[in-house]
Amino acid sequence: MFLTISLSGDAANPATDLGYLLHKHPGKAQCFSTSYGTAHVFYPEADDARCTAALLLETDPAALVRRGKGKGRGGAPDAALAQYVNDRPYAASSLLAVALSGVFSSAMRGVCAARPERAAAPLPLRIEVPVLPARGGAALVRALFEPLGWRVAAEPVPLDTEFPQWGDSRYVRLVLASETLTLAEALRHLYVLLPVLDDAKHYWVSADEVDKLLRAGEGWLPGHPEQQLITSRYLSRRWSLTRQAREALELVRLAEADDSEVEAIDNAVGEETEAEEKPTPLAVRRREAIIGALRAAGAARVLDLGCGQGQLVQELLKDIRFTEIVGVDVSVRALTIAARRLKLDRMGERQASRVQLTQGSLAYTDKRLKGYDAAVLSEVIEHLDLPRLPALEYAVFGHARPRTVVVTTPNVEYNVRWETLPAGHVRHGDHRFEWTRAEFRSWATDVAERHGYDVEFAPVGPDDPEVGPPTQLALFTLRAQKEAKAA
Repeated sequence: MFLTISLSGDAANPATDLGYLLHKHPGKAQCFSTSYGTAHVFYPEADDARCTAALLLETDPAALVRRGKGKGRGGAPDAALAQYVNDRPYAASSLLAVALSGVFSSAMRGVCAARPERAAAPLPLRIEVPVLPARGGAALVRALFEPLGWRVAAEPVPLDTEFPQWGDSRYVRLVLASETLTLAEALRHLYVLLPVLDDAKHYWVSADEVDKLLRAGEGWLPGHPEQQLITSRYLSRRWSLTRQAREALELVRLAEADDSEVEAIDNAVGEETEAEEKPTPLAVRRREAIIGALRAAGAARVLDLGCGQGQLVQELLKDIRFTEIVGVDVSVRALTIAARRLKLDRMGERQASRVQLTQGSLAYTDKRLKGYDAAVLSEVIEHLDLPRLPALEYAVFGHARPRTVVVTTPNVEYNVRWETLPAGHVRHGDHRFEWTRAEFRSWATDVAERHGYDVEFAPVGPDDPEVGPPTQLALFTLRAQKEAKAA
């Protein structure tokens, strides 16, 4: 099995930086042991203009039989002979994908202390795979790679060059080129899609494969048009695992859509010039406003109610003044993704002691939520049916009674500024309602009066003189707390 990765460069950005990015010196040929053979890394060419790294995987036929199965989905052979006679030594497959992740693990994570700016930047890359099994043919190869920003050349390999009438085999020669992807993104694409095209794995597919797929697919798989085919084939058509992966990917997609909220409309407010920088995303402004309110309130122990995938929890952890952060969500899958985002399994003991993720419904009282300095409901209330809103109100303001509560929600009046949002539509398909500024103020004022809070309002994002800000924020402060401060 053979694969090459090439980088183009010049005197200012030499192509030999590929050696730093891959953590493999261009002047050396290196060998690495794998479970099924030996991986060799060497550089056929290496100068400022062009550098090519080659990965050659020599498989051990005995190891294939001893440790796994030579062929077939999920490790099941097509026939007994397939354990000994198969294409594994020659065609790119899950064996090569595993070798990629083992030999280039740091590069796949985007880690490069020597050249961090190049690791994070798009690069002029070219990847060649001489023999790639493609169940679905060249058309499927293009359907998988082109949406990711690759220019694809997939040339079918004939069964026999001396007998062209026999037609083409199921193999293609693949060449990928792109100037818009980072090296880490390119490696993650290959790691997932090589076994998908082969439609087989050399090892038994278990539940941990879902986590591998979600990690490698972060940033590109949730929105891929062939997501269903990719998840099904990668997980060897094991329905329970496929369903688990799709549910997790759908949560990611919904969260990304909710965060983005058609942010490109920022250009509708004021005149922009070419010299202006790209506007800060609304989701970032919202988190900044929330954290600013919590700091001003002097909160140390904070609840993130409806924490989703943990974006706000992640930001709160960066500030040591927040000594205890609890993320609460009704979705166990969302909490799993949040734990992965926060890297809880690799977090240091001191940092881990500051954060907790808890499953719970905000429609019910929960004694675990009592006694905290502050609670945040960021883009949560609009996801509830209006008849259920009083239950949330009592659970948070009546029962838990944190000293400070921060609530954010969309301002429906601003929707006319989103050029891509059809008239009469809410910003997200799961929003049950979106309030005007007057409606939100009325609800918040009534809640504050019923439960002994004072409330202040603030805009989040550009405050349009006609329709107000895209997001509206209410800051609730327990009256007893304000009176104690005044005294």
